[in-house]
Amino acid sequence: MEPTATPSADQLETFPNPRPGRDFTIEIVCPEFTSVCPKTGQPDFATITFRYTPSETCVELKSLKLYLQRYRSLGIFYEAVTNQLLDDFVAACQPVRCLVVSAWTSRGGITTNVTCSYEAGKPG
Repeated sequence: MEPTATPSADQLETFPNPRPGRDFTIEIVCPEFTSVCPKTGQPDFATITFRYTPSETCVELKSLKLYLQRYRSLGIFYEAVTNQLLDDFVAACQPVRCLVVSAWTSRGGITTNVTCSYEAGKPG
């Protein structure tokens, strides 16, 4: 994998849900997310949390890690990256519901958290 490739949903692999039909929650915490501020060119750091109820498939973790690494040199605002993470995650595994939270480290004494959610059958 080339590290500068653009992130996209097709890079996320899935596997069959071991208990389809059961409502359960999977929480994935990624504490080493990095992207670049498009205004300053400085690195931004965040903890990304995915909380989802799978339908037919679950996201495979190694592919998620490699997908997230593609953001390291990408200039993108907090709000845009969080929404893109949700869109790609939903496109990859079609969960019943999904919540993505990005908790950004302090910059200039200000911290930012961005939360995006999806629920199947509801307009996004």
